[in-house]
Amino acid sequence: MSGLLKSSIGRKVAMALSGLFLVIFLTQHFVINSTAVIDPDTFNAWSHFMGTNPLVQFALQPVLIFGVVFHFVMGFVLELQNRKARPVKYANYKGGEAAPWTSRNMILSGLVILAFLGLHFYDFWIPEMIHKYVEFAPEDPTRYYAETVHKFESPVRVALYVISFVLLALHLWHGFASTFQSVGFNNAYSKALSKFAKVWAVAIPVGFILIAVYLHFNQL
Repeated sequence: MSGLLKSSIGRKVAMALSGLFLVIFLTQHFVINSTAVIDPDTFNAWSHFMGTNPLVQFALQPVLIFGVVFHFVMGFVLELQNRKARPVKYANYKGGEAAPWTSRNMILSGLVILAFLGLHFYDFWIPEMIHKYVEFAPEDPTRYYAETVHKFESPVRVALYVISFVLLALHLWHGFASTFQSVGFNNAYSKALSKFAKVWAVAIPVGFILIAVYLHFNQL
């Protein structure tokens, strides 16, 4: 693994694989969150399971946190590597004629997403850890929906979530589609996979936006 990460190709493959792992998590997270607008009882039940199951809490959760940190660290490493390989900027840069905005600003959208994750941890993960492991509060399987709705009372917070998910869509538009190429998956299904990745890159963030907006306006 150490030797693999020393090479440029190895880092790109590692970056792609960690990205695919996060794509799977994001899909699962969306499926659970979508029940908040369909059936609050189902949302409470699934959230309670995810929040109390030992396998999720003590095995999968640390893996997820490692995957997030690893993906962003690899992103910064690859960005520095690219800049080092091209220390002098082109005299005439024609912007999108060379590459689309999304591919040229992955580090920017990544930084915004990282800041959004900090907000998301502050809103949900940290209070959950305090509730369970600091206050040792009695468990209430029905509290999750009410807590989630409360977080989306503020229009400012909803706006921050909307902006973050728009940038996430732009990030995924290039990142998810290029993942298959990075891992060498080039065959007859490549074009179909690329189209699927781009549809997914828009559909999932838009879905999260609709959930946030619905939970905000549904309580007015």
